[in-house]
Amino acid sequence: MNELCFLGTGGAIPHKNRSNAALVLNSQEDLVLIDCPGDAFVKLKQMNLDPRCISSVFITHIHPDHVYGLPSLIHSLMLNDMTLSVFGSEETVVFCKKLLSLFNLLDEKVKCRVRFNRIGPNEHFQLLPLSWATSIKTPHHSSSLGVFLELNDELGLLYSGDIPVYPPLFKGIGNPDILIHDCSAPSRFFRKFPSLSQMHTHSLDLGKLAQQAGVKCLIPIHFFGELDYSMEEIKTEIKENYQNRLIIPKDLDRLRLSASLLTTKDKT
Repeated sequence: MNELCFLGTGGAIPHKNRSNAALVLNSQEDLVLIDCPGDAFVKLKQMNLDPRCISSVFITHIHPDHVYGLPSLIHSLMLNDMTLSVFGSEETVVFCKKLLSLFNLLDEKVKCRVRFNRIGPNEHFQLLPLSWATSIKTPHHSSSLGVFLELNDELGLLYSGDIPVYPPLFKGIGNPDILIHDCSAPSRFFRKFPSLSQMHTHSLDLGKLAQQAGVKCLIPIHFFGELDYSMEEIKTEIKENYQNRLIIPKDLDRLRLSASLLTTKDKT
């Protein structure tokens, strides 16, 4: 795996500079899309990535901002003779089938064929021929799965998806080298709206969680677009407790996945 691309870094309500959260793993030959908001196809084009190279889509859960773009993606690829594998929990796969069927996108006339893959909790599976993944059940929604990826035989990357503070996220995988984790807002908003803590994580708690887990490189994501705060406030709260490398990504950022990612300076 060569590159991690951030199609979007925002929460359910996008900001003018941050679309709904979505990631791409780029191996030069294949693309793996993690979550599929509505502008995924356009964002891929903006990053000079060919949507026809998508081999797999992993959907973390079935809230609209993570899955509503799937029909648009398949529709945009419908004239291409290809197979696209969709991975998710049982609930997610059933939902995705219904969603695509509403638009007749599973019909024979659609040349882009969809292969559905039901993934249970703690299941070991392949998103690419040389990239193993492990699913992790998370408490955000009944359909939710996080995913741990073994990259280049030297890096372990864990993506939480949307999630509250959940220490069992790390059970069975050890300390991930790279953690991409929900960081929806600074802690002051969670004090004002306590129910947020049942669904999401704030920056102060994320710094504590990542430090306790021994994470070497922390990448917060899923920033709420409807609240007024700065990335500097996010960074300051994380750094109160977290001492290793911190990367705060923007939409359309790219990161080369190598061991040097764990040792170079923070990026914000």
